[in-house]
Amino acid sequence: MFENLSDKLESVFKKLKGHGKLTESNIEDGLREVRMALLEADVHFRVVKQFIADVKVRALGQDVLASLTPGQQIIKIVNEQLTELMGSRHETLDLKGSRPVAIMLVGLQGSGKTTTAGKLAVYLRDNGHKPYLVPADVYRPAAIDQLTKLGGQLSVPVFASQTDMNPVDICLEARVAAQMAGCDTLLLDTAGRLHIDESLMAELAQIKDAVKPSDTLLVADAMTGQDAVNIAQSFNDALDIGGIVLTKTDGDARGGAALSIKAVTGKPIKFVGTGEKLTQLEAFHPDRMASTILGMGDVLTLIEKAQSVVDEKKAVELEKKLRKSQFTLEDFRDQLVQVRKMGSLSDLLQMIPGMGKMKQMKHLDVGDGELVKIEAIINSMTRKERQNHAIINGSRRKRIAKGSGTRVQDVNSLLKNYTQVMKMMKKMNKSGMRGLGRGMLPF
Repeated sequence: MFENLSDKLESVFKKLKGHGKLTESNIEDGLREVRMALLEADVHFRVVKQFIADVKVRALGQDVLASLTPGQQIIKIVNEQLTELMGSRHETLDLKGSRPVAIMLVGLQGSGKTTTAGKLAVYLRDNGHKPYLVPADVYRPAAIDQLTKLGGQLSVPVFASQTDMNPVDICLEARVAAQMAGCDTLLLDTAGRLHIDESLMAELAQIKDAVKPSDTLLVADAMTGQDAVNIAQSFNDALDIGGIVLTKTDGDARGGAALSIKAVTGKPIKFVGTGEKLTQLEAFHPDRMASTILGMGDVLTLIEKAQSVVDEKKAVELEKKLRKSQFTLEDFRDQLVQVRKMGSLSDLLQMIPGMGKMKQMKHLDVGDGELVKIEAIINSMTRKERQNHAIINGSRRKRIAKGSGTRVQDVNSLLKNYTQVMKMMKKMNKSGMRGLGRGMLPF
């Protein structure tokens, strides 16, 4: 989402670091370029104006001009101001109140409310809650069916709404049903429109007055840029929302909404949708996002993703195998499965500090397809072959390629890469394997 902005900011900082000594003049020049980069990223012009003013005040301070590393100091200031702009700290869901508490999802049609309801159900369940899905959109064709199917897919209970029911009654009856089902959280998927109108806002206000949700989340499409900010302002004025879920951040949105929405509405982004899968909803951390924009990576999110998929017992066993250089193709396959659970490999690599700045990483598109191919090749091997790759001769390679629907060259490439990794591991074992992350791929 922030690729173009990151590239331009990197260019600005490179120029500033090239100056042996920073002056008011070259700081002004640098901030002019930062201003243009933010405007091109579709950040609200008033937000840009205030941001540049705040950075300028700090950048022209004597602690920066007299610093031994003024260029680094400027980056530090921009990082801190970006974090402040997006809300300083992560704001979580408000789940206070008597059970079951209600979370109300609002937004325009097409913003992704129904899918977000499913994603939030997964998030809540993973955090020890028992969610209950409530289809309260009786106008959009198939809206009730869509949420019902999602609930069935997730094994999460769904209220049996009917299109002839009143949305307020649906939400009130659903609360009673959720209580009887032993659920502690209601997720209200309300109706949207193609545009903001009085009847929509009136209905949402009635639901909010009747149900008194603990949190009201606006689901906004990041692809709409500044429109998302204007929509957020309108919904906040009418409903006093508690926070925002920014969807479709994996697309080619320029990022302006993420950088503007908190400053304009005063309400935090609480979650971001990072893909179509129901597991692809992430808590929004302003400090981590600022680091990502500035090419510093996001190690904390990477660690959290790893911890969520790594089996601790298997990780200990793997560590022992690595120390003894007994890492087989079977272990390789199991690790690939864990990596795929963590999400897109391209996104994971961007979380590693410095990776985003590497030329060869700029246009790297590592899809699931390549990992699926490797997994298919290993699955086509016999157990003996997975345990001892040395026995895989020419005829075996042909059989493996045919069985996995790949080419012999693909099998050769996998075995070559695997052999190189094993050689690297042996060298690491001789010099000591300090710093190897438990349960993570060693390459």
